[in-house]
Amino acid sequence: MKIALLSRNKKLYSTRRLIEAAEKKGHTIQVIDVLRAYMNITSHKPSIHYKGEELNDFDAVIPRIGASVTFYGAAVLRQFEMMGVFPLNESVALTRSRDKLRSLQLLSRRGIGLPVTVYASKPDDVKDMVKMVGGAPLVVKILEGTQGIGVVLAETQKAAESIIEGFMGVNANILVQEYIKESKGADIRCFVVGGKVVASMKRQGPEGEFRSNIHRGGTATTIRITPEERSTAVRAAKIMGLNVAGVDLLRSNHGPVVMEVNSSPGLEGIESSTGKDIAGMIIDYIEKNSKFGKTRTKGKG
Repeated sequence: MKIALLSRNKKLYSTRRLIEAAEKKGHTIQVIDVLRAYMNITSHKPSIHYKGEELNDFDAVIPRIGASVTFYGAAVLRQFEMMGVFPLNESVALTRSRDKLRSLQLLSRRGIGLPVTVYASKPDDVKDMVKMVGGAPLVVKILEGTQGIGVVLAETQKAAESIIEGFMGVNANILVQEYIKESKGADIRCFVVGGKVVASMKRQGPEGEFRSNIHRGGTATTIRITPEERSTAVRAAKIMGLNVAGVDLLRSNHGPVVMEVNSSPGLEGIESSTGKDIAGMIIDYIEKNSKFGKTRTKGKG
């Protein structure tokens, strides 16, 4: 097979592992920096060009698109879909999952457990917003934030009101969520491939830090998840339309709640903590499912 890997950096762990896994199984894989790709959008022969050459004859495309380049990256991925190339994750699923608000609304509609979440533009009553999520402590998140950036814990009513008013004063789009105290600064990353949880890890924030992101000094250990957690992760990935996803859960007193569904989950933490060959599983999934023109939206989404 000939596989396109959309990544801006060949040296990243996840990119290197996918290259290794593909080549080990005898496939040809080309890393493409999405920002340097350019497209010919025409009725009969849509094409993608890169470094002066036309990209063609690909069997599959793996999107590893950073949050900061979602718009252009999704456009390049959509162009591949229009050319009939099989996408590991489709463009419409990618953009759906990157929109935190939309993804929560879709999960909510399908009955997935979520922390109580409030979204507003310029509310007349900030106190009522705070009350709706059960009061302080609570979490305030910038919609566009990634890797724990733009996530603030407000421990008192006064602090909550000040933080919310401050963010709104600079026109930031924010979510206000209940704080799940019982999770104790830990979350569970379930790695879903092809409708199955193939690995899971517990991420624990450092002492005094409520965010568990490994990028922020968190540690990862393997964990045994419950059947309910497994089912929640699989359903969340399916609702987003993602074949490969990292579903982040918290253990609350009323069952698992989904914090985020990540369409480009990193491989380093999950492979290091579990010892599993996740990159190999992803390539296996592509081998079994790749087919010309096999996309739900065919680039129309």
